[in-house]
Amino acid sequence: MPADGFRALLAVWPRLPAEEVDIDQAVGRCLAADVAAPEDLPPAPRACMDGYAVQARDLFGASESLPAYLELAGSVAIQRPPDFLLEPGTCAAITTGGWLPAGADAVAMVEHTQDVGGGTVEFRKPLAPFENVMLQGEDASAGSPALTAGTRLRAPQIGLLAALGLPRASVGRLPRVAILSTGDELVPAHEAPPPGRIRDVNAHALAAMCREAGALPTRLGIVPDETPALSSALSSALAEYDVVLLSGGSSVGARDCTVAAIGNVPGAQLLVHGVAVSPGKPAILARSGDKAIVGLPGQVTSAQVVMHVFILPFLRHLAGRRDAFAPVRGRPAVLARNVASRHGREDWLRVSLEERPGDPPGQPPLAHPRLGKSGLLRTLLQADGMVVVPASREGLNAGEAVEVLPLSGGENA
Repeated sequence: MPADGFRALLAVWPRLPAEEVDIDQAVGRCLAADVAAPEDLPPAPRACMDGYAVQARDLFGASESLPAYLELAGSVAIQRPPDFLLEPGTCAAITTGGWLPAGADAVAMVEHTQDVGGGTVEFRKPLAPFENVMLQGEDASAGSPALTAGTRLRAPQIGLLAALGLPRASVGRLPRVAILSTGDELVPAHEAPPPGRIRDVNAHALAAMCREAGALPTRLGIVPDETPALSSALSSALAEYDVVLLSGGSSVGARDCTVAAIGNVPGAQLLVHGVAVSPGKPAILARSGDKAIVGLPGQVTSAQVVMHVFILPFLRHLAGRRDAFAPVRGRPAVLARNVASRHGREDWLRVSLEERPGDPPGQPPLAHPRLGKSGLLRTLLQADGMVVVPASREGLNAGEAVEVLPLSGGENA
């Protein structure tokens, strides 16, 4: 299947149901529905800084050489609204956050004023109406959406919810991910492998990537390359988890075992068996109800590239992220050497960046392809990011402008 077709299948998968959580636990989560503001925020015009509330027209033409003078009508207490009307020719002392008295429409910075005594204040700068004022409803207007569904909640959004008196939020549930390692050659990472066997790397690396993307992974151990054992493990995992990642099955025989095991799961449907992407061609996708089964290559680099390119966006999509599959903007760079590719296959190059100080300043870095075997971690360890060769191209040329996409799992940045 073409890589874009694989993305299209993942992008329309039903999102997980919503759950309500305290806003202190909602950081990084995605809103499941629009949030309407229950009130105006600010609830009334407020001062942006310390100074004097004034009528802007009273300071028309004021300057250092020709200041304006206003009479002090009172002070605004920060903890309660003012109870007086500001008349023309007068001002009121106000602190940041104070409500403007009726009649005032601007705030003069205290740095541009001078108390000359006798209840008179000198102003040395003109003001426009509403200058240095937070207007009523400027952050949020009562009844209007303050935040839209799919918004990822960070500190500013959490602060807005708190300011609106909304201590809980409805967010998409985090995906529960089961990780099954398959292969008779595998032993747990804490064991010393006997000759011919290797430690299970993928289970730990994939779990780490899931956590970076906000999902909740659980490693369920190593399953032999036997269809009955794998079918049983799959059925058990699907009963509890939203996504099951099968790590392994790069060999033809093992892939056949995975496909056969999926076929033995009641209601499971095989959707994809092979994707036109490199590395990662052996990827498998199946569906059981609204739950996903993803077969990843056993080679460590291939598995992690498939995770970066397809599965991490999928996990963010399940959790309610509306832009999970939107194109990602990378860091501009210039390719350091020619790279060949096969037409019709999307290639993901691991690259390291070399800064180029000197003239002209600010020129983009060189992107050096880190080519190597997919069973080695070296190309990922040395990489600063990845560059995609589109399926429509037969390679990229040295000196060509490219975008280096991040390898972080935390953002579809």
